[in-house]
Amino acid sequence: MGRVERQLQAREATRRAILDAARELFVADGYAQVSMRNIATRVEYSPGAIYGYFPGKDDIFFALAEEGFRILEAAHGDASESDDPLDDLRATAWRLYVFSKEQPQYFALMFLDRHVPRIGRECERFAFLSRFRDRMFARIRQCIEDGLLPPDVDAHVALRLLFAPIFGLVTLAMSQRLAPGEDPDLLVHAAIETMLAGLRAGGARVAARPASHPVASDRPVVQAQPA
Repeated sequence: MGRVERQLQAREATRRAILDAARELFVADGYAQVSMRNIATRVEYSPGAIYGYFPGKDDIFFALAEEGFRILEAAHGDASESDDPLDDLRATAWRLYVFSKEQPQYFALMFLDRHVPRIGRECERFAFLSRFRDRMFARIRQCIEDGLLPPDVDAHVALRLLFAPIFGLVTLAMSQRLAPGEDPDLLVHAAIETMLAGLRAGGARVAARPASHPVASDRPVVQAQPA
């Protein structure tokens, strides 16, 4: 390995250490409470040194959020669409829950911390989230065409309703608020089936989303709807 390659490898190792330290601090202490100095102390660098890798704390968050969403996207990308669009929605919701179990720090940072910066100005960097959302809307439209959902179902509201109980149950599980013996897997499975039954019964009609207060937002948690 040549000198340039060693320098690039060392730089990437340092960048990785900064991201790992920041992710742990953001989740443990809350994004708003962590400073660049805190992160530098964790990796035993001077604050000035880590500015050579990231211009600021928000840039570290964006890098971590992109990593997290890429991991989530890969999980969805590995699953091919079935002939049953309703089952695809069910599987998508379940994979979001599995992501919370396999990547709890990323999930907490991306979806649970309300102080993280918005990603609207980073739209090109996170363009794959729009592609994911478009795929989900297409599956909902297919459900309508196949008669699996009522014709006046609002796709935005439908995705909100499908993913909302997952966020709630994951929050309870992460904060250790579930009762002894309660199985989060069973609860999430039941929640998904309950919400799908509600959607089929017409629980996501257009009237549920006032035009003056659109569901869509540029916060990460929304773009992941499941971005």
